[in-house]
Amino acid sequence: MKTYLRTEITAVGKDAADLVEGGVLILFAEGAPEELAEVSVLHRVAEGPLDEAPGPGAEILVGEVSAILTGLGDLAWNKIRDIGHVVINFNDSDTPDRPGEICASTVNSEALVQAIHSGKEIVIRA
Repeated sequence: MKTYLRTEITAVGKDAADLVEGGVLILFAEGAPEELAEVSVLHRVAEGPLDEAPGPGAEILVGEVSAILTGLGDLAWNKIRDIGHVVINFNDSDTPDRPGEICASTVNSEALVQAIHSGKEIVIRA
């Protein structure tokens, strides 16, 4: 199995859980501006990101919560590689609304909220 990205959650913004309840997870590398950090899950990369972007069918693990990548915006993987930022929308769409977005299969939002804690990993693999 190829790991495209493995990163550790270092902090959760005070408003991030509200977005996650709605199926949207915003990742930002540590050091994000405060106004963005408030709505984001901050992380520190442990492995990757690979130059090659994952495709539909790749698994996205947030802690123990598993989803399947269904769509990848044109700029999403570049943003992960360049600044550690991406929006993951758990909406089961194969066509992201924005070029910097990843779409994934729907998940239990309560379980996803419980999974976003410091020390938990986020992994994208196929």
